[in-house]
Amino acid sequence: MPWGLRETIGALFAAPFASLDNDNLIEIDRVSFGYDASRTILNDVSLHFARGKVTAILGGSGCGKTTLLRLIAGVHPATRGRVVFDGEVVDASDKVQLYRLRRRLGMLFQFGALFTDLSVFENVAFPLREHADLPESMVRDIVLMKLNAVGLRGAANLRISEVSGGMARRIALARAMALDPELIMYDEPFAGLDPISMGVAANLIRKLNDTTGATSLMVSHDVMECFSICDYAYLLSSQGQVVAHGSPNELKASEHPEVRQFIRGEPDGPVRFHYPAPPLAEDLGLSA
Repeated sequence: MPWGLRETIGALFAAPFASLDNDNLIEIDRVSFGYDASRTILNDVSLHFARGKVTAILGGSGCGKTTLLRLIAGVHPATRGRVVFDGEVVDASDKVQLYRLRRRLGMLFQFGALFTDLSVFENVAFPLREHADLPESMVRDIVLMKLNAVGLRGAANLRISEVSGGMARRIALARAMALDPELIMYDEPFAGLDPISMGVAANLIRKLNDTTGATSLMVSHDVMECFSICDYAYLLSSQGQVVAHGSPNELKASEHPEVRQFIRGEPDGPVRFHYPAPPLAEDLGLSA
């Protein structure tokens, strides 16, 4: 079974996979965050990510979707509120805790973040060699299975400079799946993929989640592809707040103007295309 490696790899980690009665693996408890004092990215948001489910985080550019993933991974501390991972409050200043928790998660970065000086094979093998003391024969088998799952086993020996943007995204997906992590966070998993690859990637995310019992968080602009595989979804506003949440069918049926506009891709509505700015005439010095 290409996904059934958790029992083997999990025993090699410093901390075993925990199992709590709590149905939520991740809890975002009234979190606010801004990169500087001039602008708040997330504004008093509370979200709950159910254990073993695929949850989509939707919203326009700049609403804080990727920032939310960074807070969960402990890249930044929340300005206010708490981020709770499996009952444990994430402390971005505690490196020992962060390394332990990060062994339990996989991350598909928005732009792939592949190592350009390594081959395709070596990129996928990297987390296995970094976090698990496995024999090289097992590393080879796992890497080939993961690459086969994304349709790129034949590209194992290519360099990153020799693959297309869409192929690079699929390689990054294989690397995120390498350790069969308990939590997988996908930042724009469908960006740069052709329709066929997009459908394959969506099916892989759903299959991986169901087969291993992982918890998946998926940030994306692709509403229909997310709705085809997610169990639950949150919609964030440009003000960094939760506008709506529910099952895909519940959000599709919503009469909330912002929800309707985003899901249908309507140009006119409460969500504005332009980032807040003074009138153009004023910036051009043409105002009276």
